[in-house]
Amino acid sequence: MADELFADRMLSLGLARVSEAAAIASAKLIGTGDEKAADQAAVDAMRKQLNMLDISGVVVIGEGERDEAPMLYIGEEVGTGDGPGVDIALDPLEGTTLTAKDMPNALAVIAMGPRNSMLHAPDVYMDKLAIGPGYPEGLLHLDMSPSERVAALARHRGCSPRDIMVCVLERPRHTDLIAELRDTGARIRLITDGDVAGVIHTAEARKTGIDMYMGAGGAPEGVLAAAAMKCMGGQIQGRLMFRNDDERGRATKAGITDFDRVYSRDDMVTQDVIFAATGVTDGSLVSGARRDGDYLETETILMRSKTGSVRRLFYRQKNQ
Repeated sequence: MADELFADRMLSLGLARVSEAAAIASAKLIGTGDEKAADQAAVDAMRKQLNMLDISGVVVIGEGERDEAPMLYIGEEVGTGDGPGVDIALDPLEGTTLTAKDMPNALAVIAMGPRNSMLHAPDVYMDKLAIGPGYPEGLLHLDMSPSERVAALARHRGCSPRDIMVCVLERPRHTDLIAELRDTGARIRLITDGDVAGVIHTAEARKTGIDMYMGAGGAPEGVLAAAAMKCMGGQIQGRLMFRNDDERGRATKAGITDFDRVYSRDDMVTQDVIFAATGVTDGSLVSGARRDGDYLETETILMRSKTGSVRRLFYRQKNQ
C-alpha cells in the first residue's frame, strides 16, 4: 500500500531492469536517424517494466503533460499499486539526437524516491552549477559570475584557473558564458547533449577530468542530476529560467511560487533516492548497448543515496 516504507535496497535491482529495458529497446534504432521512434521505443519499454514493480508510483518528471505524452506523462500512475508510494523521475532516452546519429553518451535514466520527495520541475530551462564531493557547502553559488566560480574553486584547490575543467552544453545561448570562461584561462569540455551525464562527471573528476558543470539545460534533467548527485555526494544548484508567460504558467501549475529561488541538491531531492542509468550509445559514464553474436549486452550504473553505494551492472540477454 502507499503508506509502506520505501524499501530502496529491494527496489534498486528492479529499477536497473527498468533502465536496461529502455536502453535495449532504443538501441535497436541507433543510427537510423529516427529520433521519435527511438524515444517511443524507450518509453514503451520503460513503462512496461515499471508496471511490473510492486510500487504505487507517480511520474513527477516525465515525457511531458498528459495531453502531450500518451505514456509516462507527468502525473501518470505506474506500478502494480501493491507497494510503497514513490515519486519517479525519468528520461527514457536522454539523447534522442545522440541515438539517432550514433553519437556518444545517450542514456536511459530513472530515479525513484518516497512520495513527495522530488521537485515537480516544469519543462522549462534551469540554470545549473555542479561540483563533485569533498568541497565545503557554499564554496560556489549561482549568484556568482562564471569567472568568480572558477576563481573560488581554484583558490580552494590551490591551483591555477588553467587547471580547472568546466563542462558546458554547446549551445548558442552559452556564447557569453564560454567567452567569460575562456578569459579566466579555464579549460572547457563542450558536450552536444546529455547534461545529466555532464553533471555526474563532476562527481568522478579523477576519472573524467571535469571539475565543474555550468549552464542552462532542461529543468527536469536538473532533478534527475540532483538525484544522482545525492547518491554520489556531489553538489548541484539550479534556478528556473522563464522565456515567456506560458512557461511561468507551467511553473505555477507545478506548484512553483518563488520564480527566483535557487534550489540546492537537497531542495530538489529531499529524501533518500535510488538512481539508475543504462548506456544506449558508448559514453564516458557507461558503455552503450551492443550486440555480441546472438546476445545483447548493456552496462548500468546503479546508486543508492542511503548508503552512497555505486554499482556497475553488466547484463546479457538473448537478442530478440
